[in-house]
Amino acid sequence: MKARSLLLALSFLLLGGCLVTFNEPIPVNEAAPKALLGKWSSKDAWGEPLSLTISRSGGNAYKAVAVGKDKKRDEYAFTVSKHGNRWYLSAGVPKRLGGNFLIGGFDVIDGKELVIYNLDVEQINQAVEKKELSGRTYEVPEDNGEGVLIDSPAERVLAYLDDPANSDLFIEVACFQRAGK
Repeated sequence: MKARSLLLALSFLLLGGCLVTFNEPIPVNEAAPKALLGKWSSKDAWGEPLSLTISRSGGNAYKAVAVGKDKKRDEYAFTVSKHGNRWYLSAGVPKRLGGNFLIGGFDVIDGKELVIYNLDVEQINQAVEKKELSGRTYEVPEDNGEGVLIDSPAERVLAYLDDPANSDLFIEVACFQRAGK
């Protein structure tokens, strides 16, 4: 995907030219782990410094503010949910990229490393072809390639994502280190 501002906001929104979106977000079932909150640093896809600040924005909603080398500030809202052993995040996709919702995964390792995962679009597309999930392909606006829109109910999506046989659906798209206090 070529949308640099999306990358700067949350690297989990980046998916190599393709996008998996869902009609519904994952239902929120608990607050994010406290270790998720705070300041993180990394490098963007161009090797430039990237800072990410994650904070609670009310209830069980969160916001991520990313600032790149150009000092442009991008802000995105998201929710989290834990199912099985996996933490999920759900964020609205900007209308210019088709709308709907993204679902990704994340791990906070020892409170010092934040790893963000996205769904492998090819494997999700295969799941649609095999009728394991319901959905269709679509052209992502702004010349960002082909996407897959999943319209299965959230319960079905979670059952599919939580199945240990599908653990390879998630691919690492970003790794952040805890920024100094």
